[in-house]
Amino acid sequence: MTDDRLREIARRVLQIEAEAILALLPKVDERFAAAVTLLRACSGRVIVTGIGKSGLIGRKIAATLASTGTPAYFLHPAEGVHGDLGMLARGDVLVALSNSGETDELLAIVPGVKRVGVPIVLLTGHPDSALARVCDVVLDVAVPQEACPMNLAPTSSTTAALAMGDAIAMALLELRGLQPEDYAQLHPRGALGWRSFVRVQDLMHTGDAIPRVTTEALLKDVVEEMTFKGLGMTTVVDGEGRLAGVITDGDLRRLMRSDQPATQRAIEIATHTPKTIAATALAAHAVDMMEYSAPRPITSLVVVDESRRPVGVIHLHDILRAKIV
Repeated sequence: MTDDRLREIARRVLQIEAEAILALLPKVDERFAAAVTLLRACSGRVIVTGIGKSGLIGRKIAATLASTGTPAYFLHPAEGVHGDLGMLARGDVLVALSNSGETDELLAIVPGVKRVGVPIVLLTGHPDSALARVCDVVLDVAVPQEACPMNLAPTSSTTAALAMGDAIAMALLELRGLQPEDYAQLHPRGALGWRSFVRVQDLMHTGDAIPRVTTEALLKDVVEEMTFKGLGMTTVVDGEGRLAGVITDGDLRRLMRSDQPATQRAIEIATHTPKTIAATALAAHAVDMMEYSAPRPITSLVVVDESRRPVGVIHLHDILRAKIV
């Protein structure tokens, strides 16, 4: 088989699966809102169930829900009929996945679920199926075709179900008002959580470590302060200690190449509208500000308080050492 043929197969699969997800858009209707409302009101836990490929997708949906503030776990339906239904309690909600809507193992647990009084949300490709008739909310995730050339192996259908599960999880995340610090608490050892947890104030240089000169400082004073503090820049402050500008190594190099006299004062050399950041901002946000600064990337930010007085300086190297990026 040629490389061209392999690429053709890959493009076909991706096209079919992309179209399957886009086909869900018209189906995000009042039933979707009803499902999210039911899950939001859940006073217990969300239990996700399914078997085979649907079960694997269900595990991922349960993990996504749990990691974004909705307590959830996966229940294997075959284990459910052998005692694990005891995990369910009034106040829980069951989310079931079955493309056919006729899965025997799921149909077998429905009576027990109903006896406990647990409502069921079903994601299925057949909204007129036996399972659909006994569930409280039914979300149609039918796809025109599988990406499998025989139209047999679950491919597009599992992709569509996963995407709908993600949509539910993200809607719940926004309803719950999950903040970066909340996310970090759920991922204390992960890189994503670390990025969502470390703030500028945790890494910035403070106190005497802040490079600082007055607006009237001479060029030699500027060079001395920058050399001594070692951050490649210095803040320039006015008589009340407010930030009036910033001078960087680049500014000095450009000055040396120009015809400007070396007797200039700090305020004449400084950039008067430097990029600044709050101490409570995420360190990851500081990186973005540095990388996408116009007209060129920068390597440090001045941290200011509400009165625009410098309270710190954060350097890109500080963030790299903390493994934020």
